[in-house]
Amino acid sequence: MSSRRVAKISLAAAVTLMAVSVGGFIVALVLNAFFLDKYNAYGEVPVPGSGSLDLPAGDVTISLHTVVISSPDRGLPVPPLGVTLAPPDGVAQPVVTENIGSTTTVNNDAHVRVWVARIAAGGTYNITTDGQVNGYINPRLAFGHKSSVGFLVWLFVGLFVVGLVDSIMSGLWLGRTRRRAVVAANLPQP
Repeated sequence: MSSRRVAKISLAAAVTLMAVSVGGFIVALVLNAFFLDKYNAYGEVPVPGSGSLDLPAGDVTISLHTVVISSPDRGLPVPPLGVTLAPPDGVAQPVVTENIGSTTTVNNDAHVRVWVARIAAGGTYNITTDGQVNGYINPRLAFGHKSSVGFLVWLFVGLFVVGLVDSIMSGLWLGRTRRRAVVAANLPQP
């Protein structure tokens, strides 16, 4: 097999890898945003209001969940909100960190991550919410978790970079074999 043919096969494989990685990236984003994100896996509490939820140990996302009339073009605005998590007896108070995420809207149902709570031990937590939510339809705080396959997006980004580097290297290789063929054809015959 000639060096030129190997360079062509390498270039075709690189372009195919880049095309597959772009498709995989889009599919992974859609799956993570709409199907694998369990933003309300542990339940919801109305704002203002209170309730009891069973929360597991580890990171729990707290999202503002509401109904919207039309899809917000710049994301769902987060009003001043408050949340108090009262742990079971003998358990440390959860550490709540503000972590505003992007808005996801499906069929006029919108949610945006507002906080991430680090729960020391699983159990039933008494939750009290408050906030200035007069302009929102049925506002509530949803407790859940992020998608467990978020790494897929980065896997496809990495594959795209590998394909891009391979296509550049294959293009240089193909150009070099082309120059050799032209030089050999123009050499004077003895």
